[in-house]
Amino acid sequence: MPKGYWIGRIDVIKPEYTKAYGPALAAVLRKYDAKFRVRGGTFEAVEGKARDRNIVIEFKDYETALAC
Repeated sequence: MPKGYWIGRIDVIKPEYTKAYGPALAAVLRKYDAKFRVRGGTFEAVEGKARDRNIVIEFKDYETALAC
């Protein structure tokens, strides 16, 4: 069964909110056995305007990604 993914391009507007958001998201992702595969790091935008951060979250399958 093919895996499912969330791919996010994020601008962090109020970093102080991540103190509450981060742990809440982690709890939800644990429930669905999801794993971060890309989380921040250095990148280069080849075309267009980049966002502050890029993330990729892996799920066991597409249905689980949708359910989460």
